[in-house]
Parts: sequence; C-alpha cells; structure tokens
Amino acid sequence: MIPASTYRVQLRPEFTFADAAAIADYLRELGVGALYASPVLDALAGSVHGYDVVDPTKARPELGGEAGRAELAQRLREAGLGLVVDIVPNHMLVAEPKANAWWWDVLKHGRESAYAGYFDIDWSRDRITVPVLADDSALSELTVEGDELVYYDHRYPIAPGTGDGTPQEVHARQHYELMAWRREAAELNYRRFFDVTALAGVRVEDPTVFAATHGEVLRWIGDGDVTGLRVDHPDGLADPGDYVRRLRESAPNAWLVIEKILHPGERLPQSWPVDGTTGYDALWAIAGVFVDPDGEAGFTRLADELGVPTDFDDVEETARRMVTDKILVAEVRRIAALLEGVDVDLARAAVAETMIAFPVYRSYLPEGGDHWAAAIEKAMARRPDLMLALIELDQQVRAGGELATRIQQTSGMVVAKGTEDTTFYRYTRFAALNEVGGTPDRFGLDVAEFHRLAAERAAGQPASMTTLTTHDTKRSEDTRARMAALSELPGEFAAAVRRWSARHGIDEPTLNLLAWQTLVGAWPIGPQRLRDYLDKASKEAKLRTTWTDHDEQFEAAVAAWPAEVLGDNALAADVEAFVARVRDAGWSNSLGQKLVQLTAPGVPDVYQGTELWDFSLVDPDNRRLVDYAERRATLDRIRAGELPPVDETGAAKLLVVHRALTLRRDRPELFTGYRPLHAEGPAAEHVLAFERGGGLITVATRLPVKLARSGWRDTVLPLPPGKWTDVLTGRPVGSTALADLLEVYPVALLVKGAS
Repeated sequence: MIPASTYRVQLRPEFTFADAAAIADYLRELGVGALYASPVLDALAGSVHGYDVVDPTKARPELGGEAGRAELAQRLREAGLGLVVDIVPNHMLVAEPKANAWWWDVLKHGRESAYAGYFDIDWSRDRITVPVLADDSALSELTVEGDELVYYDHRYPIAPGTGDGTPQEVHARQHYELMAWRREAAELNYRRFFDVTALAGVRVEDPTVFAATHGEVLRWIGDGDVTGLRVDHPDGLADPGDYVRRLRESAPNAWLVIEKILHPGERLPQSWPVDGTTGYDALWAIAGVFVDPDGEAGFTRLADELGVPTDFDDVEETARRMVTDKILVAEVRRIAALLEGVDVDLARAAVAETMIAFPVYRSYLPEGGDHWAAAIEKAMARRPDLMLALIELDQQVRAGGELATRIQQTSGMVVAKGTEDTTFYRYTRFAALNEVGGTPDRFGLDVAEFHRLAAERAAGQPASMTTLTTHDTKRSEDTRARMAALSELPGEFAAAVRRWSARHGIDEPTLNLLAWQTLVGAWPIGPQRLRDYLDKASKEAKLRTTWTDHDEQFEAAVAAWPAEVLGDNALAADVEAFVARVRDAGWSNSLGQKLVQLTAPGVPDVYQGTELWDFSLVDPDNRRLVDYAERRATLDRIRAGELPPVDETGAAKLLVVHRALTLRRDRPELFTGYRPLHAEGPAAEHVLAFERGGGLITVATRLPVKLARSGWRDTVLPLPPGKWTDVLTGRPVGSTALADLLEVYPVALLVKGAS
C-alpha cells in the first residue's frame, strides 16, 4: 500500500507506542498518510533509536510490547493511517551478550550453537574475538561467578564442563577470546556495522536466518497492521538484490523502500522489486537548487585563507585511506585472504585501493559492472605498482563467490566512514552541502537539472520516498535552508568569520569554519547543544582528536568555546545581527524547499516536529522529544482559518505542510506526471515552478537575498488555461505577475478550479 505521505517518529522509552497512538488524530488532521516508525523490535534497554536490536521476534517491551503495538496499529487504522516500520536486517547488538539470546548461545557453544550460522563470523581463528579489555594484562582481572565469566560489568557464558580452575584457565577454554579493545581494528573476526564493534553482522542471506529475523514483522504485515517497510542499510548485506526479492515475495503488497544512498547519476538496479529509496537523492536535488552557485568562489577563497582544504578529492582519498589502513584493517585482511595467487601484502593493498577508489557505495555485480570497472581503473591509475594484483582481483571478483561478496559488502563501509563520517567534517568550505548522499564539491544545482531529475523520478520511481530531514542527516532542513542563504552573501559572511575568529577562533581551521556556519545556521542555540555538536564533529573529523585517541587539551578548548562565544556580549550581538540579515531568506528557503518536496514526484516524509521550524543538528540533537501540544494548537488555528505570517513561530511552515499533505491525500490524481514551468522577465532565475496532474502548480522562490535587491519587477509566470486558486491563501489567481502571486508568502500552491 503506497501511502500519500509519511510522518517519521523516533520511538524510545520516553515516546512509546501509546504516545505515538496519541498523536494519530493530529497526524490525520495534518494530512499525513502513514505513521513511519523507527525500529520497533526489542532493542538494548534504554536505546533512544532502536537500531541496536537484540531480539527480532518480539515488539520492544520498553515501548509497550505486543499489546502496545497492536493498540497503535488499531488507532492508526481508525484514523485512516498506514504504518511503515523501519527494519534492521544487517546487524544485531552484541555488546551486552546476555541481552541477545542468540549471541549468548553462540558464545557458550561456539560452532555447535544452533545460532552459529546466524552471525557472519570468520571461524578460521577458531575463537570469537571480543575486544573489551582495557589492555591484555586485564585478563588477570577476570572472575568467575556461577556459570559466567565476569569482567567488571561485562558478563559472558561459560561453556558446559569448562568452569574449573582459575578465571584465566576458564577463559582459555571458551569459544571466545577476550582481548584489549584497541586490537579490534586488526583482529575482530565477525562482520560488524561499519566500525561499530557492538553490532554484529547477521547472515540474512540464509533462508533460515531470514525467516527467524523477519517472521514477526511479516506476521504484522499479513495481519494488516503494517503497510510498509523501510529497510536499513541494505548495502551491508551479502546480496541486497536477492534480499529485497525475497522480502517482496514475502510481502507482495507492502510499500517497500530501502536506505540506499545514490550518488548523483546512480540508479537503483533494475532487477530490485522495491518502490524506491528513502530519499537522500531527492534531498540533494531539492536542497541544491536553493544554493547560489555564484557563491562558490567566495567560500573557496575564505577556506583557503583560513587553511581549510578545498581539494575535495584529495580530502576524500586521505580519509578513505585512513579507514582502510587504521579502522577496517580486519575487514581488509579477511577479503585479501580470499584473493588466490597473490602475495598477501599486495592483496591487501589491492583490496584497499579498490575500495578507496569506489565512485559509489558498492557494486551489485553483475549489475552495475561499470562502477566496479571504474574503481579498478582508478586504483590502477593511482597504484601502477599494483597492476598485476588488481588485474587478478578484477578477474576473481567478476567470477563471483565469497571474494566478490565481501569486497562489495565492505566497500560501502569504506565509503560511508571515509566520506560521510570523516570527509564531511573535514571539507567544511560550505557545510550546507555536506549531507548524506550529497556532493560537497558541487556548489548548487541549476533549475534545469532539478527539473530533469524530478521528471526522471516521476517516470521511473513515482513511489520512492523523498525527504529533507532524517534521523541521519547532518543537520535539519531549516538549519540547512538558512545556511543556503549564506551562499548569496559570501563576502559578508567571510568578513564576519574573520572578525569572529579574531576574537574567539578554534585552533583547528576546518572545525573553526564549521563552527561559525553552524552557529549562524542553528541560532539561537544554547551552549550545551553547541558543545555536544562540536565535540562530535571534532571526533568524526579525526584530525586533532578521535573517539578513541583523545587530545584532552584540544577537547577542553572546544568544550569551552560555546560558552566563551555566547558569553562575549559584543560578539554574540554581532552574530545575532548577522543572523537577522539572513533570517528571512532562510525562512523563504525553508518554505520553498518544503513545498517542493511535498508536491514533487515521490512520497514525501515529514520528520518529527519539522512541520514547525526546527534548527536541529546531527544526532542525537535531532532526536529530541517533540512538543505536540504546540503543534496541535497551531494546526487548530490554521484549520479555523488563520493565515499566519512568516515569522519566528514557524506557523507558516505548518500551514504549507498541512495544505500540501491534505491535498495529496484527498486528491491523488493531482500528483501524477511532471511538467516544468518557466517564468519570464528580469527575475526569472528566482522561480522554481512545475505543474502536476494537469491541475496543480507549485511555485517557489529561490535565491531570495539577491531577489530582495531588485524585486520581482515585471517578472511573470505564464499559467496554463483555466481558473486557478492558491490553496495556501485561498485567493483566486488574478494575475500572473510574480509580485502579485507571491505577495503573501514566498511560495504558492495553485489548483485549477479550486475555490
């Protein structure tokens, strides 16, 4: 069942099934088609996101368990809403073994466990490596309590008949080996989620494992309680294509979208029976068309002046190489060991170089062979000394088998960790572009290309999700929209950054530039939120400090920076004045990109709370609880006829969301096809407009800072024949002049014949 739209909620112990059920009526009145929930299967106690699943056979007790889930499904049905559930097929949490009965059994019985084949373990070492000790000498600190081996708060099972002797003697007999945590990068022998050792890879390619991990969710679908699935991280699976085909066979009528990151120009394999992606490709296009390409030179000059690198390819290669050489060493070694007839050192170098060179997250051989070929070709150009090893790698991978599977699985880990989680925090020239699925070295998107991409989506995947904010985005849509306005003021922003840095600069250029952009984008922001963000950003960048190797002095300086800046009254006033300079433009961009997302081809998702202004940053900042009482009150006023001004309350955004979603739900015939419309006149470049269904027109303002300097003048938007009404204001369209059409709001949603 394809929903008209979705509304993403983050379930957690503080926002349960019952809390989600309590907003069902609000979502219906807002115009939403389906509630889209974060993972609902049993997860680690206290988890605020649910991706650390410990038992996929039951609804999470902390959320209300099976009774709460069933009640939520019933409430949604009564409200006429679908339910889309986020599932996690790639991994399970193993950091607390006792919480995961399957993993506990594997640790206890080793290869003889009934669940040994459930997890992706390399048994060539014979024992499962568990990197948890402070250092190797900590083995002396083990104790035995009953039938458990204990290391402080960590508990592990003792295999039957092996509990006699000292704790160290007992440990030596187990099917697992406790080791120093710093050895994990090189010696871990189970596949994990990226570099997260706490999450072990699951072998859903095995039909038995698929049935065990998906049975409960598929039961909900069969009962009609769940109408759609969002699949987390399919690129980590052995064979994503086979997986989604099996999933489609098991749930033929469910709406099925996958969290697949598509680079510009990349398309989903044609053989995959899915409705589309979770929308990062749409995010890139929608956000990009509101960025001014003319601002690139000014931001590049500023970055160069501050010592921030501006060669994206170089930054990205360096970051990816750091991942293969220091973080995913065990994974590279495991793959290289499968390459036959090649010296082990050359094999490792060839495997690493190929993954570093990947133009996309991964290939899906035999489909997408051009991406694999491009990676091999680039690796050969960079390392001609590896030519023979790379040729052999190419031939053996194309022949299929485990080598092909593992290098494809792992390339996505290298790209994600090297690009998204490292480069995007190092290449901070213009951070609004540093988004999941984005290309920060490409400064904006022109209107013609936006239209081309939208038309392709309408023709090829009209049921694909579109998004502007997710739990994984680097910043919320409204923060990004305000930062986009900076692209129109490169000189003024550069001058401001020079002033501010002279008073309170951070002693690391990339973080310094990122910090000032973030402060402007998220203003007003308290010191604690800013401190938490900068702490994460500095550790993700891995330049002066990391999550595991701390520069305590640098971290202390970064932690003190927010309070110093916000406590400097003169500087804070200067920042506030600059924010006022771009505030209205940011609001205009926010309304424009939101209306475009909600009405363009695809199934739009509204991330929790973003129906009002939301200036959140990366997680966990974007997972804060939402004030639904405020949103209900605002919606009630709008439904009663209020036309709110564009101001700090964000009510104008909720108006746009409500009217667009309601129209999508009630008149689906309007949301078919796609036809670009073009303005005429001196300010034509400031219009993004398109027609859908032969009776709906979206109009959005772009580059509002420049527009304000000269106004619309005699720019017009020629409309197709007929009488048109702007459903945002209720006004009939009496003129095609943009000055009249956008007199009330910087956006318009026109419907033919509406009254």
